[in-house]
Amino acid sequence: MQDLTITLVQTHLVWENIDANLDLFDARIESIKDATDLIILPEMFSTGFSMNADSLAEEMTGKAVTWLRQKAVEKKTTITGSVMVKDGGRFFNRLVWARTDGELITYDKKHLFRYAGEEKVFTAGQSQVTLELNGWRIRPFICYDLRFPALYRSLAQAGASFITVPAAFTRFTGQAHWHVLLRARAIETGCYVIAPAQCGTHAGGRQTYGHSLIAAPWGEVLADSGEAPGLALAEIDPAKVAEARRMVPSLSGDRDFAAPRPAQDSLRAVS
Repeated sequence: MQDLTITLVQTHLVWENIDANLDLFDARIESIKDATDLIILPEMFSTGFSMNADSLAEEMTGKAVTWLRQKAVEKKTTITGSVMVKDGGRFFNRLVWARTDGELITYDKKHLFRYAGEEKVFTAGQSQVTLELNGWRIRPFICYDLRFPALYRSLAQAGASFITVPAAFTRFTGQAHWHVLLRARAIETGCYVIAPAQCGTHAGGRQTYGHSLIAAPWGEVLADSGEAPGLALAEIDPAKVAEARRMVPSLSGDRDFAAPRPAQDSLRAVS
């Protein structure tokens, strides 16, 4: 593995306005001056965390997914974020991973946020994908997935060293739990945890917490973008993964854990 430079983009989204939000992210990405290997956008970055899927969900050939593909090719950088997708007559909160060659890899959110009625609109994902970028094994999750630690334990046992969690945490839960949960997932797995987030106030007065975060395997916060629009940037080092797991070798001492068979994962090489 080699060092990776990661950039998280945080902005105050325009509620349910795909064109305006893509323009916002165009400007944010253009403002990135230094080379970066991976750009990660928040959950439902093109619409805000809306349940209006009948009007807003797009096919995989829609504006937001097409924009992701084109931007990754144009910038020669892998770009990912979650969008509202219609597929096979069902709606999904889908993370789309756009490679520099234009190939797309997807992950559908497993744990839907019942307090917002997400499970009434969207279909929960049933599978997990393992990505590879410059030698790093990466597991993608989305927002509420963060609260289910067994997922993270199993992925670390399967060899992942990098977790990404695009999110739209509310201010209320974010103030209480966001930093704690992200740092805990990093510490218990010995992984980097990379979490871009929405910020600002949305329809109906819903406030999102922001604080896009990059947490290291020992639990320290490498970057925190605060509550305003902006970027969070950090270089991640594979040696830190090995060091954290050597200092606290809990992954090798888990007596109750049964590792998943490798065949259950879909391993994809990402340029």
